[in-house]
Amino acid sequence: MNTIRAIIVDDEDLARQIVREYLREEEDIEIVAECTNGFDAVKAAATHKPDLLFLDVQMPKLDGFEVLELIDREIAVVFVTAYDQYAMKAFDAAAVDYLLKPFDQERFRTALQRARRRLGEGPRMPSASELRNAAQAPGQHSQRIVIKDGTRVHILPVNQLEYAEAQDDYVALHSGGKTFLKQQTISSLEAALDPSRFVRVHRSFLVSLERVAKIEPYTKDTRIAVLTNGAQIPVSRAGYMRLKELMDKS
Repeated sequence: MNTIRAIIVDDEDLARQIVREYLREEEDIEIVAECTNGFDAVKAAATHKPDLLFLDVQMPKLDGFEVLELIDREIAVVFVTAYDQYAMKAFDAAAVDYLLKPFDQERFRTALQRARRRLGEGPRMPSASELRNAAQAPGQHSQRIVIKDGTRVHILPVNQLEYAEAQDDYVALHSGGKTFLKQQTISSLEAALDPSRFVRVHRSFLVSLERVAKIEPYTKDTRIAVLTNGAQIPVSRAGYMRLKELMDKS
């Protein structure tokens, strides 16, 4: 029997204790770490290379969705959460295993069996950013962006984001003279941000509306957005229409 290496992540002592007690009866599970916050979870996942993560959604510092963005997508994840109708719909749609607090041992074993099957099939978690977007209530938008840089984790408040540029499967996030590279599509980043504050002006560029200083003509069908930091961003015809509409409203 192959041993499954597991990490328990929850800021509540009692919640970790319950999972720990239930796992003691499972001969094929080895608990390699317990964490009380998202930062420690990211570090522990990199250090211990677990097969399985029991991951609380609501946590300080980094929440469960942000942790999911920063760990290896080959790790099977069972989310542990208090009731949230939007999160439940997102988990069901993505076929992600989850435990709704409070849960009993029978429900725990059901989730564990599903996790074992996923491991047997070769687990691959859905896109963390898409899962987070689906779990947000209508009108709710991300207030920060998490970026992993080697062993470091950066948290970028969205009000400090000046513009983002698509680079294949990554986005380059520009803020305060610095550039952060994040593995995410520009479309999923756009979906996470408030559309009244950020506008897709070009298929490869997303800008903060409040950072736009002026718009200048470039060619017959295109324009340039000049930002307050001096950056010049190409604006397509469709992007100009979106930008003009928002600027007229502000």
